[in-house]
Amino acid sequence: MPLHRAFWLLLPTILAVNACSSSNNLLMGHVRTKLGTHEIKVTDCYRTTVPQPVFAESRYRWEPCRDAVIAIGNEQLTVNGKDYGRLNAGDSVLVDHGVVSVGRIGAAQRAGN
Repeated sequence: MPLHRAFWLLLPTILAVNACSSSNNLLMGHVRTKLGTHEIKVTDCYRTTVPQPVFAESRYRWEPCRDAVIAIGNEQLTVNGKDYGRLNAGDSVLVDHGVVSVGRIGAAQRAGN
């Protein structure tokens, strides 16, 4: 097989591998980051590069996709302008096709027990 043909056959695989990282999985359509003590995961987000979170005025803001704007300030969670309440240290957030879920971590886990 000619070398140039092999390159074109392997190119999609090369691109897919490069588009996947611990914070971005283009094939699965999800992106992740950490905002303070909170793991954030957004699904239905197919991007080859994801902007970094911004921390300003004691508030985290992350816009990984056009339809997902996550903000945490004073442990108060806001997604797409809607308030989702107060987070505890270590709570995780999942924005799954626009539905927001908070994974609460128990007091014993926060204390390290």
